[in-house]
Amino acid sequence: MANLEESFPRGGTRTVHKSEKPSQQAVEQDNLFDISREEESIKRKKSQKGPAKIKKLKIEKREARKSVKEKFEILGIESLCEGTRILGCVKEVNELEMVISLPNGLRGFVQVTEICDAYTQKLNEQVAQEEPLEDLLHLPDLFSPGMLVRCVVSSLDITETGKRSVKLSVNPKNVNKVLSAEALRPGMLLTGTVSSLEDHGYIVDIGVSGTRAFLSLQKAQEYIRQKNKGAKLKVGQYLTCVVKEVKSNGGVVGLSIEQSEISSAIATEEQSWNLNTLLPGLLVKAQVQKVTEFGLQLNFLTFFTGLVDFMHLEPKKIGAYSSKQTVKACILCVHPRTRIVRLSLRPIFLQPGRPLTRISYQHLGAVLDNVPVQGFFKKAGATFRLKDGALAYARLSHLSDSKRTFNAEAFKPGSTHKCRIIDYSQMDELALLSLRKSIIAAQFLRYHDIKTGTVVKGTVLAIKPFGILVKVGEQIKGLVPSMHLADIMMKNPEKKYHIGDEVKCRVLLCDPEAKKLIMTLKKTLITSKLPAITCYEDAKPGLQTHGVILRVKGYGCVVKFFNSVQGLVPKHELSAQHIPDPEKVFYAGQVVKVAVLNCEPSKQRMLLSFKLLTDSEPKNESAEKSQKKGRAVSIGQLVDVKVLRKTKDGLEVAILPDNIPGFLPTPHLSDHVANGPLLHHWLQAGDTLHRVLCLSEGERHILLCRKPALVSTVEGGQDPKSLSEIQPGMLLIGYVKSIKDYGVFVQFPSGLSGLSPKAIMSDKFVTTPSDHFVEGQTVVAKVTNVDEKKQRMLLSLRLSDCSLGDSASTSFILLCQCLEELQGIRSLMRNQDSVLIQTLAEMIPGMVLDVTVQKVLEDGSVVFSGGPVPDLILRASRYHRAGQEVESGQKRKVVVLHVDMLKLEVHVSLHQDLVNRATRKLRKSSRHQGIVQHLEESFAVASLVETGHLVAFSLTSHLNDTFHFDSEKLHVGQGVCLTLKTTEPGVTGLILAVEGPASKRTMRTAQEDSETVDDKEEEEEDSYLSVKSKKKHSLAIGDKVTGTIKSVKATHVVVTLEDGIIGCIHASRILDDVPVGTSPTSTLKAGQQVTARVIGGRDVKTSRFLPISHPRFVRTILELSVRPSELKKDDYCALNTHSVSPVEAIMQYQAGQAVTCFVRKYNVTKKWLEVDIGPDIRGRIPLLLTSLSFKVLKHPDKKFQIGQAIRATVVNSDTPTAFLCLSLIGPYKLEQGEVAMGRVLTVVPNKGLTISFPFGKLGRVSLFHVNDSYSEACLEDFFPQKIVRCYILSTAQRVLALSLRSSRTNRETKSKVEDPEINSIEDVKEGQLLRGYVKSVLPSSVLIGLGPSVMGLARYSHVSQCSPPEKELYNRYLPEGKLITAKVLCVNPQKNLIELSLLPSDTGKPDVFSASPEPPLPKQEERKEEAEEDLKREEQKKKNQKRKKKIQKGQDELELSSQEKKEPQKSQRAGQGKRERQESANEQERVNKKPKKSAVLEEEDSGVEVYYREGEDEMEGPMVPPVGKQTKPTEVPRLRLSSGFMWDVGLDSLTPALPPRGESSDSEEDEKPHPAKRKKGKKERELERQRAEKELSRIEEALMDPRRQPESADDFDRLVLSSPDSSILWLQYMAFHLQATEIEKARAVAERALKTISFREEQEKLNVWVALLNLENMYGSQESLAKVFERAVQYNEPLKVFLHLADIYTKSEKFKEAGELYNRMLKRFRQEKAVWIKYGAFVLGRSQAGASHRVLQRALECLPTKEHVDVISKFAQLEFQLGDAERAKAIFENTLSTYPKRTDVWSVYIDMLIKHGSQKEVRDIFERVIHLSLAPKRMKFFFKRYLDYEKQYGTEKDVQAVKVKALEYVEAKSSVLED
Repeated sequence: MANLEESFPRGGTRTVHKSEKPSQQAVEQDNLFDISREEESIKRKKSQKGPAKIKKLKIEKREARKSVKEKFEILGIESLCEGTRILGCVKEVNELEMVISLPNGLRGFVQVTEICDAYTQKLNEQVAQEEPLEDLLHLPDLFSPGMLVRCVVSSLDITETGKRSVKLSVNPKNVNKVLSAEALRPGMLLTGTVSSLEDHGYIVDIGVSGTRAFLSLQKAQEYIRQKNKGAKLKVGQYLTCVVKEVKSNGGVVGLSIEQSEISSAIATEEQSWNLNTLLPGLLVKAQVQKVTEFGLQLNFLTFFTGLVDFMHLEPKKIGAYSSKQTVKACILCVHPRTRIVRLSLRPIFLQPGRPLTRISYQHLGAVLDNVPVQGFFKKAGATFRLKDGALAYARLSHLSDSKRTFNAEAFKPGSTHKCRIIDYSQMDELALLSLRKSIIAAQFLRYHDIKTGTVVKGTVLAIKPFGILVKVGEQIKGLVPSMHLADIMMKNPEKKYHIGDEVKCRVLLCDPEAKKLIMTLKKTLITSKLPAITCYEDAKPGLQTHGVILRVKGYGCVVKFFNSVQGLVPKHELSAQHIPDPEKVFYAGQVVKVAVLNCEPSKQRMLLSFKLLTDSEPKNESAEKSQKKGRAVSIGQLVDVKVLRKTKDGLEVAILPDNIPGFLPTPHLSDHVANGPLLHHWLQAGDTLHRVLCLSEGERHILLCRKPALVSTVEGGQDPKSLSEIQPGMLLIGYVKSIKDYGVFVQFPSGLSGLSPKAIMSDKFVTTPSDHFVEGQTVVAKVTNVDEKKQRMLLSLRLSDCSLGDSASTSFILLCQCLEELQGIRSLMRNQDSVLIQTLAEMIPGMVLDVTVQKVLEDGSVVFSGGPVPDLILRASRYHRAGQEVESGQKRKVVVLHVDMLKLEVHVSLHQDLVNRATRKLRKSSRHQGIVQHLEESFAVASLVETGHLVAFSLTSHLNDTFHFDSEKLHVGQGVCLTLKTTEPGVTGLILAVEGPASKRTMRTAQEDSETVDDKEEEEEDSYLSVKSKKKHSLAIGDKVTGTIKSVKATHVVVTLEDGIIGCIHASRILDDVPVGTSPTSTLKAGQQVTARVIGGRDVKTSRFLPISHPRFVRTILELSVRPSELKKDDYCALNTHSVSPVEAIMQYQAGQAVTCFVRKYNVTKKWLEVDIGPDIRGRIPLLLTSLSFKVLKHPDKKFQIGQAIRATVVNSDTPTAFLCLSLIGPYKLEQGEVAMGRVLTVVPNKGLTISFPFGKLGRVSLFHVNDSYSEACLEDFFPQKIVRCYILSTAQRVLALSLRSSRTNRETKSKVEDPEINSIEDVKEGQLLRGYVKSVLPSSVLIGLGPSVMGLARYSHVSQCSPPEKELYNRYLPEGKLITAKVLCVNPQKNLIELSLLPSDTGKPDVFSASPEPPLPKQEERKEEAEEDLKREEQKKKNQKRKKKIQKGQDELELSSQEKKEPQKSQRAGQGKRERQESANEQERVNKKPKKSAVLEEEDSGVEVYYREGEDEMEGPMVPPVGKQTKPTEVPRLRLSSGFMWDVGLDSLTPALPPRGESSDSEEDEKPHPAKRKKGKKERELERQRAEKELSRIEEALMDPRRQPESADDFDRLVLSSPDSSILWLQYMAFHLQATEIEKARAVAERALKTISFREEQEKLNVWVALLNLENMYGSQESLAKVFERAVQYNEPLKVFLHLADIYTKSEKFKEAGELYNRMLKRFRQEKAVWIKYGAFVLGRSQAGASHRVLQRALECLPTKEHVDVISKFAQLEFQLGDAERAKAIFENTLSTYPKRTDVWSVYIDMLIKHGSQKEVRDIFERVIHLSLAPKRMKFFFKRYLDYEKQYGTEKDVQAVKVKALEYVEAKSSVLED
């Protein structure tokens, strides 16, 4: 009975009835959530008739609804009991316990001893030996927030405050104790913990007694690599695993933790689960039984019923569930007593083994007003609907301050309340609310809210010997140590403080992670107004503050500040007087006032002083005296200033307190060049600046400086006052005073200055000093020479000379200073009145915002709106759009990257890995891979690849490090190596880091690069124009100008005007009448003089045309026109420069208007043609609107040349992107009767096609409108994205009705219509023969589709004339979609009925169930045999069709033909009809076979191509399944080689062909009826004999033909006997066997070849070995391949074999094996440069740029020095071909700087640049080469190459210039020789 109960559980309700009930009724009673009707049935018997009965029914309905609500009550603590199995999510992890988030807002706790027995044992060992164990991980290392765990409730405790606490256990022995060893089945998803590490794997504790579970190392590799960072699993590690195998009746179990297997694990009935053993976390397939407003009732695993509350429905499908719907669910909770099973349909639980991604809530702590109630649950709590539409939940205990004040009536749906978000439930993805007034009014909600140094109020909880416990807020407690109870030490604190007293404390230390809060009650510290020191960086020299003496020693006092920052007061700084014994004067706990002398944050060392008055008083007196005397300030003095007004160049200020005028230039506001303008923008009149340095005194005002570097230099006394104090080698900090062509002048705070010449200004080559430094920039200078007589000195600014120590630490300091200044700017912004500016000040990187897409710009970037403030502008660049399709009005989540405080814009990203950051604990100084997300001038923001955290790192490692070559600059999307300096995002929102070596940078992915390739040439041109357009001009629109054409491009011409001013002539402004198809720019030549009229000016930065009144118009690129009409007349057509946006410019064009435009480019990715109508108006022509010709659409780039003029029609104006949409096929209107081009969107089998058109319009093509002639495989030629020509039949519906029939789309061709269109019943006539498709087989008839909406019916009696066959035969021979011919018997328009006949007598076609026209009626047994034969044949056909689909992997030229020769006699005995046609076809095939093969040989193509005969035969005639038994239908078909063999063709792609149909067996022919044979005449016999002789002679000639290809094994044997040493023949022989899928025979041929080929023919043997390796790689196992490889290495040169196998692995995409093989080669052949170069190419081919850099370094370490240059050169070539061209150039440049006379390297570099570089780069390199001092012979070589290049790519002028340079060189050489 117990077993019966387990197998068929009762669902939790127990009915005690003696009488037996029907089974159906029992099932109903068993249903867990149905309402018991027993009482009602009893009452119903006693009920009275009439109105009372109606009233009672209403009461029953109300009670039923109430009962349903009670059944669907969500979980509360009262619902739990010991032993409840429940799924949870790790919320927090501490050293001794974990907080677990449970469903329905509950939470529980897991003690450290409840992990597993093995872990507890290790803990006990650690405690016993009092030393930490090496292999024991701490709890935070074992579990991480977001991890899903299966728990069991171990106890429900009541705390001191009366609250219930849920204690949980994750110990597998408790969770899985419901399972027994016998119950374990393969496929079960279990959880366990690592118990021990063995040699070949791990013993895993799954908690099942009598079972030993083992996890092999192989099954754990993927998990260890991906999730464990490559570290081995440790004891106690929690795993979700799948049972792979069960041995010894459950005694031994094999496990797997591979993610692919875990994610697909689902509980099934075969695993024998029951209500006692069901575990949380299992996935089940369920069926919806009942849908209520409170949730769903599900049926799963056949017998079990479960409940899904509304919190765990899939959010997107709420309201869409229906009864009997099948869903996938996860078990959340199993109650051991009531047997209630709760499930979840949320997608996050349907991926086992994956952690929850969202584990926190951004608005935590927010107070919300008027939040409406969604629903109330009397035992659990209430749900609320937040303003953003999200659901939130409040537990019952949080609905009121106490049970007395609780009123359930106040929580009716719709009522509003004030509440606060206090927590986030990860399991429900809900915010948790509290309505308690005490919590809403609380100052602090979490430890994270409390900042060090803040003053807080609290209540005394307890007085302990070690201090006082103070309650600061709900769930927040702090400790006041005994030392901090008062300013003096207290012996009896209980006399002053009592439990319940309110106290005011100040926070000394707050660690939110450890929930540690230390406070002080010392009155001096609480009331102190002095600045607090919370970190060593705060301790600036001269700062005065309060501290507490921690220790008193003989050498001085240790003083402690906030956040455990400590400093030392040395003995000599304790007082002005000598103190011999400090311990007698000072005591621990004493509050003291100190001054900071010096601080080293990196070493965490600080020197302090108690001597405050003695130093400061005399200074103040002297200052007062000096002020009284002259009221002036001295140079080098630090002062406070007040901003009076802002000017263009800086701030006019008043020096306090005497209001002396001063000027603070913008560059002197900061050490960071970019921060100066920001500070200047946000500082307002009236603001006060402290610690400002006086630099020099002028006539009108004093020049001031606020640079922190200069201020600290002056304060530290490190600024020499005169030249005599300066010695060569000294490092000084100053600023750039002025920049000249010959060098940079640097000034120091004392007024001294020096010159840094161009030669020692930088380690890099300096062309223009202004590119390297800017005026006012802070620099570090090294004195190289001092001339006291001339009072001048020379300085070096090179980084190698001016290093300030470790570049990483310097970089970090610069980053901290920069971000600190940005925080200061934020505080200035907060003082503004504007809400927008205040909001921007509060925004920090990393914030996730819900925004709305406003528009998508032309460059692919997206503008958002709808942030916290309406006017806020948020932008995501094209890269940060992350390839997502966005449209206006869409809601999106974005993450803030940076706030532009000048433009008031926010840079955001849509990347999902940034929006959904992983919560993972980071370690300080740990190295991580990052991706650059945003670039500023001095720092970059990157994201960590593993977690998505945003990290800031400095782009400069030194104050002088401001110039970088393009190849050194970072780009967005580039990979960098980062070392973390902080682990938590501070007030800036960013984690701070320093960048690792530049060699570890990786480039953007190829896809991202490809997006920018299209615009590369345009960008180059724009950059050229922008450089040249820096000169001002005084021209106005309408002026006539004369200039020289600089260059001619396809779409525009660049003109140089007088004074070097640059202008542009667009293609549309050259001719008045442009002939279509011509390129107007071709009429102009470079160097030609032209007269033009100015029609506009384009801004370089914005590319917009500016009005002449705009201040930047004088710096624009002039837009010119050379149209004759505009040069003659004064009424020229100027560009519309006053438009607010390009959108207004295109509004002037109307739909249908014809325009002339010029091709700009064809965008391959977007599939449109980009054109220019004018300089300021652009258009797009979708590919489908360019032509109605398939040839044009296939290669649009060939039809449309860049710059070509074309005539187009305006379709509409794409206003969001400011583009005109055009058409080349006339007005684009999708109307009835029109022909248009479209793309196949989807192919629906047996239905038709869905077609998409430009602008989002869709259409459908019925199966009957695909072709004028129906065929069964009519949809086979169609695939998604295929372009088709469509005729529009109807536009009545939203989806257009289309036709692809040639008679519709190409009416002029007048193609034959084999199957006429049947659109209605009127088109059908009685007696008509029609073809149609089988739609379905009904019980008594067959439904046949004759047209899109016309059906016909063929009754069984009209289907076949055989005796009524079984129903199965109908389904087999008449499947859906089968094409058949039918005759119309009757048409009844009233009933909409068409009766059809398929009988041969009506259609003239063979019977659908017979092979012969008039078959005899077979017996039942014969019919069964027949059916079996047909089944076999059908299966064989299906297999062949499957194989056919696998072809097309790498074949090029392999022909299939029949293996056996056809005998001439068989054709004579052939039957009638189809067989004759097939025989003749086969005969023809034999005749045509030889020329085909010779053609293949001529092409010398060694590929593989397969022709599959089956489809062709089916097309020749209707398929007639044979009736009789066949003797040879299962004979294995053969494949034949026509040429060579492609070795990278997989076995699955080799498809056997069916034997030709004409070649039937004799027995088959005998069984078929033959017509009566007549005697042949003498003449006929003579003709037959002559034909036979001709055939024999033809066969003999073919055999003698030397060009004949072998067709059998015998042929090959003859060939290899004649040429035994030819590896080509042996390989063809192997390939012949492989085509027949005879792998073993192919192996045998290879072995024969190796024995036969002469030992002298090493290369021939190697060819065979390589072929054998290929064969084993494709068709063999890893072991067989390894054996062949070992043999090959023994018999051949090892290196060649290794390289060949590496190539084989790479071509077959076995990259892992290839990598391992290369590593073996690098160890064995480390001195071979070929190996290193091959490996470099392999790595670069996989886009691993960083790895290739490391390979090059390793190669240089291993190879001899003489090989270095060649290897470096090869790697540079590989970089050019496969990697980054910029890096390749850098490698070549470095090599040539070391070896300038290596002409071979110069030559290779030139070749690479000609191939991959621009013309400018090629000419630059030639200029450098011809100025080298090389031998005349070599110089002649380079001059010749230069000349050849110019002849090919340059103009006549360029060629002449090269000749002149060559002549100069010859003359210079000859003059030297004469001298």
